[in-house]
Amino acid sequence: MIDKRTCRPLLLAAALTRAGQAVLRAAPPGGRARWERTNHAGRAVGLYAGPAVAVGAGIAAARVHPAAGAAVLAAGACGAYDDVAGDHRRGFRAHLRALRHGEITSGAVKLFGIAAAGLAAGAVLKERPADKLLAGVVIAGSAHLVNLLDVRPGRAAGAVLALGAPGLLREGPGARLAAGAMGAAAAVLPDDAGERVMLGDTGAHALGAALGAAVVAGNRRAGLLVHAVALVAAACCGDRVSALARALPG
Repeated sequence: MIDKRTCRPLLLAAALTRAGQAVLRAAPPGGRARWERTNHAGRAVGLYAGPAVAVGAGIAAARVHPAAGAAVLAAGACGAYDDVAGDHRRGFRAHLRALRHGEITSGAVKLFGIAAAGLAAGAVLKERPADKLLAGVVIAGSAHLVNLLDVRPGRAAGAVLALGAPGLLREGPGARLAAGAMGAAAAVLPDDAGERVMLGDTGAHALGAALGAAVVAGNRRAGLLVHAVALVAAACCGDRVSALARALPG
């Protein structure tokens, strides 16, 4: 049975996300055109879900642990920069190749920014040096994983719900952080799957960082190591991960 304290961040994140999305849709800063994108099917969708998710999940996480909330908001901010200034190059290799030639891409800023945010949060959430490093890898790697899955409507939000659900069966900060991530994801899933909005890098990275913080709070070194290895492997096979998500029915 899920503890009442676990339900609170879920409901808070869901309520804040829905409210934030409604406010942005009603009065989008800079005009509606700035918030519209064309999805894979050629349909016009709004980016309202991304900032709403980042704020909803970030505030819910901060109420559990300030460092976790800061990591979620930082990941969302880095994603927002890429949403605005992105050059559409995908994958670590493309951005690192550009960096070697002296070009600082928005993806590189996002890569190093989220890595720094993950390491900073890990340094606060864990006590021993090895655990701090693993925690940083897990938070940043989770942010990247959810972004890799955001290739079709509903894929990323659905993955967060599926991956976060086992954490609800536990007690403590890990369960509450997982609940916050799931609340924000559940709040946008109907509109995301219905192709009315999209998470963008802002929402995908924020949800992933929230999920990663939940893993960090709920695991010791062995669990952190297993998750870190799996996330690094997923990052190295990013194209395959995205292709698998793209091939799923829905």
